[in-house]
Order: sequence, then C-alpha cells, then structure tokens
Amino acid sequence: MPHTLNVSAIREDFPILQQQVHGKPLVYLDSAATSQKPDAVIRAMDAYYRTTNANIHRGVYALAEQATEQYEGARHKIQKFINAKSWREIIYTRNATEAINLVAYAWGRAQIQAGDEIVSTVLEHHANLVPWQLLAKEKNARLKFIGADAQGLLRADDIATLITAQTKLVAVTMASNVVGTLTPIHSIIARAHAVGARVVVDAAQAVPHMAVDVQSLDCDFLAFSGHKMLGPFVGILYGKRALLEKMEPFLGGGDMIREVFLDHSTWNDLPWKFEAGTPAIAEAIGLGAAVDYLTALGMDNVRAHERELTAYALDQLRAIKGIRILGPLDPEQRGGVIAFSIPEAHPHDVAQIFDGEGICVRGGHHCAMPLHDYYGLSATTRASFYVYNAPEEVDKLVETIKKVQQIFKG
Repeated sequence: MPHTLNVSAIREDFPILQQQVHGKPLVYLDSAATSQKPDAVIRAMDAYYRTTNANIHRGVYALAEQATEQYEGARHKIQKFINAKSWREIIYTRNATEAINLVAYAWGRAQIQAGDEIVSTVLEHHANLVPWQLLAKEKNARLKFIGADAQGLLRADDIATLITAQTKLVAVTMASNVVGTLTPIHSIIARAHAVGARVVVDAAQAVPHMAVDVQSLDCDFLAFSGHKMLGPFVGILYGKRALLEKMEPFLGGGDMIREVFLDHSTWNDLPWKFEAGTPAIAEAIGLGAAVDYLTALGMDNVRAHERELTAYALDQLRAIKGIRILGPLDPEQRGGVIAFSIPEAHPHDVAQIFDGEGICVRGGHHCAMPLHDYYGLSATTRASFYVYNAPEEVDKLVETIKKVQQIFKG
C-alpha cells in the first residue's frame, strides 16, 4: 500500500496516541465521532489561556486586542480553507448541529410557507433531519426524501423527480457518517438552483477529509465541526452573504447588536449579527491552528491517504465471511468510514470487545436511525479513519472482528 502521508511522523504530533489502553497500544478508529488533537492545536489554546486570556471586540487594552486579532485571524484562515468569498460569510457556532439549526430558524422560518417542500435524503445525520421536521411541522410544509440503493448511492431518478418547482430547500449531506457515501453534491445543488431552491450542506464528514470549495459548489449554506478536523469543540456555518444579510438573528444578546433601546434594537454587521454573547474564543483559535495543520499536510494528500486506507480495509473486510458491510464498495465513492454488522453480536458488545483490545470503534445507530431502518438494521459497528491511522491498525480491526465471531459462535 503506497504511503501518501508520513503517518509515523504525524502520530508523533498527537499526545493521546502515545498511550496504552487496557495494556495495549491505543488504536483510535472513531474519528467520525471526534478527531484527536495535535500538539499544535493544544499549544495554541494553552497559549491563549496563559498569555492572552481576555474577552474580544470590546476591550481597548493590549490583551483584548491580541485576543480579538487571534479570534478574527482564525476566521480568515477558515474562509481561505473552504474558499469563501468573504470572511463575513464565516460564522462561529457551538457545533455543526447549531449551524444547521441557525439556518432552519433564521432563514427557514422566514422563507418556508405552507405547502412548500423540503427535500432531503435517507442518508442524513439527525442534525440535518430533525430541524427540518420541526420546521415542516410548524409551517405545514412537506418533507420528501431522496432514496439510496443497496450500496448507499443516492438514486439519480429521485434527485431528478423529487426536486421540483415546489421545492424551497434541499438539505443534503456531502458525505454520510454511516455508509460513507460521497453524494453527487454538485448535481444536487445545480438541480435545486434550477428550480429556485436553496441548499444547505452538512459537510461535517467532508471538510475534515477533502478539499471543499464553497464557491465551486455554489451551495447557499454549509455547516461543519471543528472537533472532527483536529480542532476543538466549535462549529462553523458558511452562508452566502446576500442571504445572511437578509436573515434575522438566531440568538439575541451582547455583540450581535448595534444599538439597543427599551423597545427595539438594531443589529451588528456580519458575521457578528449571528454571534451573540461571549464566544468560544480559545476554541476558535484552536480551530485556526487545526486549519494550519491540515493545510500543511495538504487536503488532497489527506483524501488520498484515506482513500488508500479505506480501499485496503474494504479488501480485508470483504474477505471475512459472515459480516455485512454498508456503503459503496468502491473507495472512490466513499469517505473513510466503514459501518458493518456481525449478525451474531450486538454492536455494543462488539465495541466492548474491541475496547478490551485497545481499539476505539463506535457501536450504535450513529445519530442516523432512519438510515439504519432503511437497511433493516437497528445498529452497526463503525470504524472511521483519519490522518493518523495506518494499515497496521486495519489489520488489528480485522483480527478483532474474527475474534468477535469466534466468541459469539461459541
């Protein structure tokens, strides 16, 4: 297997990976849930607390000015990372879930009317499903869902027929957190815009793993999480400036205001109109450091490494009899996420046995219950890869699956 990244050198940057769990070397295969953090990110946040800890924007003393510069500097790094047209289109949120809810609340409640249609897919994480259920119920709108085939690929016929003149919004993942499918995002966005609909993209499993260019995508909104891309727990919403300018605020309070009177208020400029109260300053700075780290690796290299690792894993897993692998079998069509089912064993039991081997995998429905129902499953076991994973860890994954089978077959 070719090596696109120097994984051995990369692993040295991650303190948590140097430890043992239950007396065995830690094998971390749960980056789809949250990624580990390199020293550079930890140091950046530590330095803020040690040398620069102050609130931003309001203070005129040196520490406050330094904190503001670092916080806003990180925003500019994020803008460049996803190639947004303006730094004003980058909004800090608590997480990707809050970013999507911001769109549902501030754009959706003003734009969606009774009888309008919201189109999504069966692949969605709950974060890109529940907000639209709530909005559709409130507005008496209709939800429609693009289906998928047996391998988790979206049905092209559904994309063509379900997105119609009645469609007001399309909410779609860029990469599934369960089946790993890379959706045909460009064609979906083009189809939506052809009928006058807006598009919100859940890119939580995409931005950390491949080069994402929001101007090339031409999406209207895009959400992702810092903690899945080597950074801390903070989220990002990208939105086209013209849309954000027209939207009312999501939260009210300090920093999102221009002037406040007893009976009314006026709003701050973008992006601060959507950033009420004291933000997660250290986390934003940490995310900026994560962007620097990933940029140095090169996102094309990150994608190539995961594609190679996923291809190797699929080859090894397909050779094991008696397990079911979800998602496309072509690594070109999926990200570095592999969910599988061992019929004899519940995924929670599987994950516990893996833990005994020092291996972190996720067992459950992965915040995608409808998708599991779609494939006739209540839960799966999921392994997910990132820049610090190596082929040897895939070998340990395979060995442990075989051990699980032996245990449950008696």
